[in-house]
Amino acid sequence: MDFSKFVQIQLTSDTEIKAFKCVEDDLNAFLFDDAKHFQKELMAVTFLIEDLQEDVTVAYFSLLADKITFNSEEKSVWNRLNRNIPNPKRRRNYPAVKIGRLAVNEIYAGKGVGTFVLDSIKYAFTTAKRLGCRFLTVDALKTASLFYKKNGFEFFTDLDKDEDTRLMFYDLKNFCV
Repeated sequence: MDFSKFVQIQLTSDTEIKAFKCVEDDLNAFLFDDAKHFQKELMAVTFLIEDLQEDVTVAYFSLLADKITFNSEEKSVWNRLNRNIPNPKRRRNYPAVKIGRLAVNEIYAGKGVGTFVLDSIKYAFTTAKRLGCRFLTVDALKTASLFYKKNGFEFFTDLDKDEDTRLMFYDLKNFCV
């Protein structure tokens, strides 16, 4: 797919959202009903990927601040995270950015757009360095957890394996290497 014909814009109160529909009704509703409100209240920033030739929204994603915090019930996960961090820099919490929403228009599904979006996010936080951020996190829908796994994310715990969403993380140091 030719991603060069796409443009990324940050949603504003004046943005006219172009046609968009994905398979998850909750994600459609967020874009059209909630994204501008979340932006206004400084709760999340939403970005649109648009195909100007086709006059549609190809995908969107929302980002918000997060952190990964030590939980004594999940020492094995914490040990795994700390293995990649030098001893003097280890902490009880680490800066992260949460992908609050990520959705691809059903017209573009299965064409690598989701991976393109994730790689763009990873690139932005490892090269622009406007914010200290070691990890990306996401509460992945069960239907999306395989997609995130294929893109290098790991499950944080098995305690949520029977839930509708699973907490997953990606170590941005893996993208820098």
